[in-house]
Amino acid sequence: MLFRKIIPLFTVLLFTATATSLFAQDNPSKFEMKKDGDGDGVKNKRDKCPSTPPGVPVDGTGCPVDTDKDAVPDYLDKCPSIVGSVGMNGCQDKDKDGVSDPNDSCPDVPGDARFKGCPDSDADGIQDSQDKCPNAAGLDMFQGCPDTDGDGVADSNDKCPDTKKGIKTDVNGCDADSDRDGVLDADDKCPATNAGTKVDASGCPADTDGDGVLDADDKCPGVIGVISNNGCPVVKKEVPKRMQFATRRVMFESGNALIKTSSYPMLDEVANILKEYPDYDLRIGGHTDGLEKNPTTVSQSRADAVMSYLTGKGVAESRIAVTGYGKTRPAGSNANSTARALNRRVELELFLR
Repeated sequence: MLFRKIIPLFTVLLFTATATSLFAQDNPSKFEMKKDGDGDGVKNKRDKCPSTPPGVPVDGTGCPVDTDKDAVPDYLDKCPSIVGSVGMNGCQDKDKDGVSDPNDSCPDVPGDARFKGCPDSDADGIQDSQDKCPNAAGLDMFQGCPDTDGDGVADSNDKCPDTKKGIKTDVNGCDADSDRDGVLDADDKCPATNAGTKVDASGCPADTDGDGVLDADDKCPGVIGVISNNGCPVVKKEVPKRMQFATRRVMFESGNALIKTSSYPMLDEVANILKEYPDYDLRIGGHTDGLEKNPTTVSQSRADAVMSYLTGKGVAESRIAVTGYGKTRPAGSNANSTARALNRRVELELFLR
């Protein structure tokens, strides 16, 4: 009786096992997944890393292989055979500059990531290898060298490295004097004055006497004059008349060059006029009536005599021009004694130097 009950139970169990086996053969992946969830060849019971990505080599514990034992698995390790750090993706950073050695062009010197780990000692944005002044912050335009005063001339070439900001400078970095008049551009109100022009303290063409005529055009730069007379003073209207009067009154002893004493007052007045107008000179012309044996010599002697008298009164000889014309420029005919007397004369003429 018991045997009859056991046989049907055994039959049921056998059928169940057979069905399960057949199901596993028809669906092997799902079945195996129940044993090895990440498919790395290590059953779940022994797999310490049950979620390993597909295809990643694992060790006996089911965890990704880490050849150098640096806690960075080989599949993530940029340097799988060198002990590195997690932050460097498994590589080393010997100079501790934050750039891993494989990416560091200067692996033995702390540097800047912008320059592949090479240094920029002065932090001016130019790496030392390209910086001509690696220990002084500078500008790219000067290959890393400074321009302290900002005048566009590098300190190494600047003869005036402390020029005030905004001041125009020359090629040497010093205050510019564009027109070379001795007044720096910063103080020069006329920075384009023509070369050689005398200037005042402001760098503009000078007018020493303040008469409105620049020294460069002023024939009398030290005396107040008028524009119409090239900066020289205009003689008073009566002066030419006085000179003409003196011309008619200067007399000589007959046949020689001795000045008559009666002519002295007139010559004294001529001397005073010359002193009053120091920018004017005197032209003396000697003339004769032509009856003398040597008229040119006599006329020259008489003109010289007048000059000697004036120099004796303090007039510089350099201000007097003397010429003897003889009988070549008669004032009239020699028809009578009166006419001849007019020809025996000296003419006095003021002229602007």
